[in-house]
Amino acid sequence: MSGQGREHRSEERARSGAPRGSEQGATSGRLYGVGLGPGDPELVTVKAARLIGAADVVAFHAARHGRSVARALAEPYLREGQIEELLVYPVTTETTDHPGGYQGAIDEFYEAAAARLAAHLDAGRDVVVLAEGDPLFYGSYMHMHKRLASRFPTEVVPGVTSVSGAAAAVGRPLVERDEVLTVLPGTLPVEQLAERLASTDSAAVMKLGRTFPQVREAFERAGVLDRALYVERATTDRQRTLPLADVDPASVPYFSLALLPSPLTPQLVEPATPAAAARGTGEVVVVGLGPGARGWTTPEAAEALAAADDLVGYGPYVDRVPANPRQVRHPSDNRVEAERAAHALELARSGRRVAVVSSGDPGVFAMAAAVLEVAARPEFAGVPVRVVPGLTAAQAVASRVGAPLGHDFCVLSLSDVLKPWEVIVDRLRHAAAADLVIALYNPRSKHRPHQLGEALQALLEVRAAETVVVVGRDVGGPEERLTVTTLGELDPEIVDMRCLVLIGSSQTRVTPSGAVYTPRTYPG
Repeated sequence: MSGQGREHRSEERARSGAPRGSEQGATSGRLYGVGLGPGDPELVTVKAARLIGAADVVAFHAARHGRSVARALAEPYLREGQIEELLVYPVTTETTDHPGGYQGAIDEFYEAAAARLAAHLDAGRDVVVLAEGDPLFYGSYMHMHKRLASRFPTEVVPGVTSVSGAAAAVGRPLVERDEVLTVLPGTLPVEQLAERLASTDSAAVMKLGRTFPQVREAFERAGVLDRALYVERATTDRQRTLPLADVDPASVPYFSLALLPSPLTPQLVEPATPAAAARGTGEVVVVGLGPGARGWTTPEAAEALAAADDLVGYGPYVDRVPANPRQVRHPSDNRVEAERAAHALELARSGRRVAVVSSGDPGVFAMAAAVLEVAARPEFAGVPVRVVPGLTAAQAVASRVGAPLGHDFCVLSLSDVLKPWEVIVDRLRHAAAADLVIALYNPRSKHRPHQLGEALQALLEVRAAETVVVVGRDVGGPEERLTVTTLGELDPEIVDMRCLVLIGSSQTRVTPSGAVYTPRTYPG
């Protein structure tokens, strides 16, 4: 071990008042179980960050895919030269052929992992074991603690629990005065879980994921489903909160929990009452988030989102807005635009400030038109509606490859949900005949996989097979992919609803470096 490593360890022992040595002798290292909090990197404590940076060895658990949430949280505090011990679970939710079954495989894994860490401690190296949340609250660290704490000097550094993070996310007290808080695993049988929920003031149910249907049933049997809340990935940029009764079971990850807040505190959501309406009519702002990257959301859009009391929109788009416990989120399915618009207008009529969120620009095949259509009804007369623009998907894809929209272009949607397919094909032929660059939105879905192929055949009746085509998928997002091809060679199978397809004009070119552009001039 380097002199620098010994220096770090000596400093830590001096600060913590740790005893030197153990039954292994004066040179044995010290074991630390370090809590990292529920997910927000800023909730890692100062002490946790200091110990992580000073350790000789940093250990962390992961499933067989090898990606460790704990390590990702601790990464800003790691230093060069540290030894990393990746402890990979042999089994998580899948089956195992281990002779001792699931428990036998896990116990064997913990014994082997503890032996690996003990080898470092025996050699005089300090070991930090990272733990999401708190190390001794449903944490993986506790299994190392039980096996090693009696043999080596040990210190546990507490972390903010997911229960605390979830309570903060929804802005609801868990308990007050003489109330009782019960923490339960979602793996309990439905009858036992319902009995516990019915007999406590407040509760947090952990370990959801595949257990969610049974957990929801338990809340219903206990008669408390109406005041139960759901929090997913609390305190992270992927946080999602909504009433437990409204959750789609298929969407529930392991990193989520169900909350039964204190009944002494009324729900912090102002209903649409005459008292609320008396303070004046609210407003609906239809906001464009841009196509993906957060940097593509304009300052005006960010300001409108920050000022809102309620966020209304398609679930994945609402999820893109940073969580704010002051706000109420109303996610919904993709095909209920009119109902979504009416809900937003009802909220605004009661005096609330409502932001209806759209990806890209809200006025391009998105929610602005839907809101204005519903706002034209007599019952919503006088409810203000304004639209905040956003960067369009067509602009984003075009910018990634160069300037294919450098001359006249048109934008078409291939969705035939609101217009006949025959009309779409007729418009495609006319746009192609006019030699416009064409941006195709909603190009190919699971329900209509054949239509893109039909559209390409219609275009090939007018356009040359060598016409340049650009396919942009998830542009600005984590799975961004760009494909430059030709009209004759485009394979519809590479296209889905997360794509935008640009069909060049006869003048669109690809430079030797791969950039795509359409000249500003057109031959006479």
